[in-house]
Amino acid sequence: MKKSIFIFLISIIIFQSTEAQDEGISSIIAPGAMPEKLADGFLFTEGPTADAEGNVYFTDQPNNRIMIWNTKSGLSVFMQPAGRSNGMSFDKEGNLWSCADEKDELWKISPGKKVEVVVNNYNGKFLNGPNDLWISPSGGIYLTDPFYKRDWWDHDQMPQEKQCVYYLNPDHKSLVRVADDLVQPNGIVGTPDGKTLFVADIRANKTWSYTINPDGSLSGKRLFCEMGSDGMTIDSEGNIYLTGTGVTIFDRTGKRIGNIPVPESWTANVCFGDKDFRSLYITASKGLYRIRLKVTGTRG
Repeated sequence: MKKSIFIFLISIIIFQSTEAQDEGISSIIAPGAMPEKLADGFLFTEGPTADAEGNVYFTDQPNNRIMIWNTKSGLSVFMQPAGRSNGMSFDKEGNLWSCADEKDELWKISPGKKVEVVVNNYNGKFLNGPNDLWISPSGGIYLTDPFYKRDWWDHDQMPQEKQCVYYLNPDHKSLVRVADDLVQPNGIVGTPDGKTLFVADIRANKTWSYTINPDGSLSGKRLFCEMGSDGMTIDSEGNIYLTGTGVTIFDRTGKRIGNIPVPESWTANVCFGDKDFRSLYITASKGLYRIRLKVTGTRG
């Protein structure tokens, strides 16, 4: 039996077994749906985000490029080089915001591919390495800044004294620290109404929720679940999707719904895409995957 067929059959068995254990997952996944590999051959995929038409942009960070999965034409390169882009998100004007950690920068990429470096320091020191972001309805941007030593850096110590979460005001002129008591913040997403923020502390293996105040500051820190995450997203029902080993879904109260197995060593990030935003796109190590759901996603 060919190795690829064997792996496919094993993934079916794992998926069916896990689905049986996680009965609640049937409320999320479309009948008969399984993760479908759309493309592979990457070194490490990250940062998926969808434009208004549901086309999904994602990064192949070691190869220093941003890719597009177009719902009609398939895979193509959007930008290369791409500042070693990691987490990304679109704003309401169609600009693509990118955590470009080659030089510890936050980029705004216009629809015409013009790059503007919006942030590259805090209090006069370089950021540790912008990792992931979420754009609030007001236009403010929440940014996680963990430290993962990169091969393309010429330093091996954190520029900042802590690994923190930052908030860039809607005018994009003021960057403030809004959470400084996490071990290693990574995945981040907020509710579509802009009232609640979720931050995964991947090293502490916890995900926290916060109340977003009118000025963008955070309060009311609460433990959401005992699981960390790389990237994350949220659907229109308030369910939270965490990554690492496959995709694990929690309801709005922090109760585990179930896990979607993915046949890769690591699942880095997720987003919703396609025209109806009912497909979950998964960046997992060397591949890009998609699975159809019953629920509608958000662009967060």
